Amino acid sequence: MNKKEKILELIEKNSLVFNSLDKLFLFLSANLNCEVDEVKKIFYSLLSNGDIFEIRKNKFISIPSRGYVKGDFSGTSKGFGFVKVKSMSEDIFIPANKTMGALDGEKVIVKIISQSNEGIDGEVVSIYQELKNIVGLVKVVANNFFLDPDNKRIIQDFPIVKTGLKIKKDMKVMAQIVRTDKGKIKCIVSEILGMNDDVKTLELSLIREHNLFEEFPDVVVQAEKSIQKDITEKQKKGRLDLTGEVIFTIDGADAKDLDDAVSIKKFKNYYELGVHIADVGEYVPVGSIIDEEAYRRGTSVYFPTSVLPMLPKSLSNGICSLNEGVERLTLSCIMKVDFNGKVIDHKICESFIKSKARLTYDEVYDALKLGKTNDKTKKLLPDFKIMRELCDILEQNQEKRGALDLEIPEVQFVFDDKGMAVDLTRRERNEAHRLIEDFMVLANETVAKEFDSLKIPFVYRVHEAPTKEKVFALCDFLKGIGVRYPQVPDNITPSYFQEILKMVEDTNTQDVVNKMLLRSMQKAKYFNQNLGHFGLALENYCHFTSPIRRYPDLTIHRIIKDYLHKKLDSEAKEELEIFTFDASEQSSECERNADSAERDVDDLWKAYLMKDRVGEVFEATISSVTSFGIFVALDNTCEGLVRMEGLPDDTYIFLEKQLKLKGSSNVFSIGDKVKVELTNVNLYSRDIDFKVV
Repeated sequence: MNKKEKILELIEKNSLVFNSLDKLFLFLSANLNCEVDEVKKIFYSLLSNGDIFEIRKNKFISIPSRGYVKGDFSGTSKGFGFVKVKSMSEDIFIPANKTMGALDGEKVIVKIISQSNEGIDGEVVSIYQELKNIVGLVKVVANNFFLDPDNKRIIQDFPIVKTGLKIKKDMKVMAQIVRTDKGKIKCIVSEILGMNDDVKTLELSLIREHNLFEEFPDVVVQAEKSIQKDITEKQKKGRLDLTGEVIFTIDGADAKDLDDAVSIKKFKNYYELGVHIADVGEYVPVGSIIDEEAYRRGTSVYFPTSVLPMLPKSLSNGICSLNEGVERLTLSCIMKVDFNGKVIDHKICESFIKSKARLTYDEVYDALKLGKTNDKTKKLLPDFKIMRELCDILEQNQEKRGALDLEIPEVQFVFDDKGMAVDLTRRERNEAHRLIEDFMVLANETVAKEFDSLKIPFVYRVHEAPTKEKVFALCDFLKGIGVRYPQVPDNITPSYFQEILKMVEDTNTQDVVNKMLLRSMQKAKYFNQNLGHFGLALENYCHFTSPIRRYPDLTIHRIIKDYLHKKLDSEAKEELEIFTFDASEQSSECERNADSAERDVDDLWKAYLMKDRVGEVFEATISSVTSFGIFVALDNTCEGLVRMEGLPDDTYIFLEKQLKLKGSSNVFSIGDKVKVELTNVNLYSRDIDFKVV
């Protein structure tokens, strides 16, 4: 049990009441046998995370206990709200007069008032993590400025406190929230985003709505300047010298942060696969200013026109990027893989490399599939062929064990020199992508298996099995759309889902079934316990291969380095236990936020590209059926709604289990092909509307 858990246990057991906090800290210090300053640090961390609550002056309880829980507050346009608690399957209803002024997205402590078959009611007693910023539209009422929040779950407009910024009506701005002693909320404009009728302003508004920023704080910029730009002989000492090996990178044409490289050899009885990853941990030590910012960001975020990096560019695109022809520090996972695809031996070590070539997926695909080569790919073509051999073996193994390959359509935008979208299409994933993906998965599995066996605190990428309820709901859906499905087994395995995917392969319901199958599963996350990865059908899995853009990868790189340098004594492991748990929670939350932001921005640009095509007719596939209309998907990945009034005149009945709208002359079912006319596009809501031709 670590110190954090001990403090929570002491609070829970003793219902601690002291005349002052100093006496409380002395009591905890004595029981934990550690310094008061360390106790204070852990205690205030628990308090700010909502794990401890001051139920009355100097009386603290742990959360959850005594009818108090913590969770995320979701507001509604009606004023009431709901709180989602991780350990509870049902959300808690919060009446409008019991919200304590909590805003959508804030983290709160709730006292449960009543529980019945009708649901759970509660009241907010504390907001332990407030919204810092809010994005909205400037309105003018009686010569006073107000902010109308973009988030429509926040129903009130907020008075704007005057600042030096020159704001005017119909501007989009970001503002800091200020709560007064009386609970009233005002705001101070901190950034003018632009005018409301500009698509790039709307894009920036969405990015800020997710609390994401392009620029790094000044302290990070200053810290970045002190990082050396070349590797030294001292740094190379003790590392495996791989500069003479044929090592190369394969990435997208526009990639700047090249954090993974590969090497391949074939021997009499095995392949030697090397996966070489930028040693970011060498430049970003734990607790440094840059590390704290990377922890806060959690991940790089990728938009159609820009990237918001987790690390400053001098690191991500510079000293940590495995650029062609320059020496770089790396962590290498070198695996001997037999001809059955089994890793029979491996080495994880610090190394340094010099990439022989910076290649793109298209170049490798052209060389392998089309026989088109250039100076670089011609020399490396024998390596590509060995890579494909090994990849084929690995993919056969993936299929045997039941790994799922869900083909969810992704959008590919085309932009002009001015950064304006001019076209969109469905993103293609070719054989070269598969080569790299399969090799990265193998390295991730090998590293996770090694450190799980060592029983060292670690960050795993986990994906738990879906619940039986979700699987039965999926089967009801399949039955409704006329897709046969195998009997649900007692033990749900990936192979069961794989069988369903094979049944709909190359049918008009394939995309829809892929999406519904994905929705039936649990969300993958980071965790400091090894729970396996259901989707990949692996017992061991982590994210080791992208430390430039993902904080969990950076975390485990530093753990690996500490292990290699024999720095992990019992005290260090105890601290790691806490850190890996906190980092996993933070990174999972940052990933969810980044995914949401990327979807929103993609939808905005889709709407922008479609707005001038009103009146055009498109071929579409019905992707969902509801009581109020049908959703359709175009081949270019745009989706929109056909409302009831946009359907042919008829009297329709909604058959919920079959997901059909049935009329006397017309039937609309999921997977059906329809011709639709674009009738309306709303850039602000990102909604696209059609009618059936």
